[in-house]
Amino acid sequence: MMRLAPSLLTADFLNLGTAINAIAEADEIHLDIMDGHYVPNLSFGPVVAQAVRQATRLSLSAHLMVTNPDEMVPWFVAAGCGLIVVHAEASTHLHRSLQNIKNLGANAGVALNPSTPLDVLEYIAHDLKRVLLMSVNPGFGGQLFIPTIYDKIKKLVKLRHEWNCDFEIEVDGGVKADNIERLAQAGVDVAVVGSAVFGPGDPGERLRHLRQALGSQAHSERRK
Repeated sequence: MMRLAPSLLTADFLNLGTAINAIAEADEIHLDIMDGHYVPNLSFGPVVAQAVRQATRLSLSAHLMVTNPDEMVPWFVAAGCGLIVVHAEASTHLHRSLQNIKNLGANAGVALNPSTPLDVLEYIAHDLKRVLLMSVNPGFGGQLFIPTIYDKIKKLVKLRHEWNCDFEIEVDGGVKADNIERLAQAGVDVAVVGSAVFGPGDPGERLRHLRQALGSQAHSERRK
């Protein structure tokens, strides 16, 4: 079943520890790292990432939306992030960036903006633990899902088979209860969930609601 990775970008930062405890049933925690240059927003740095690491046993992934990812990678590996995702658009030498991540002992991933074609992945596909497809334009939480990403997901599933790779496919942006079934059916392995979890009400209950939506999809498949 598709795994869920809540993003702390939309959590209540005045009560971050409480928010982390509320999502203890998640599969991992997604950290959106923004520098105010590659994307217009600022989020947080390795000090916060390290505090999150100390507050949970869940695995952490750092999604670096920054202009100089190679400089920041060591900071977030040292902070306890087991997966580092860099943007293909921000990495001058993408293969080198991925090797640096792996040499530091972390898993490596690549993120693609909605307009970036999938063929940029071919020469580094076997170095990847995960491919993150942005389903909104990066920089802010709470945006609507871009519908053309469904086809992009399906194309990536086919390419993964053609390239004989086993990387995970992750989608980030606009994931809600009303589209999560379709994403799972398209072939998504991991879904980043932000405002769908950290909205009005209890984050834990909202996460369980998403699980139920996925469970309904799995039940329907078993009956076919």
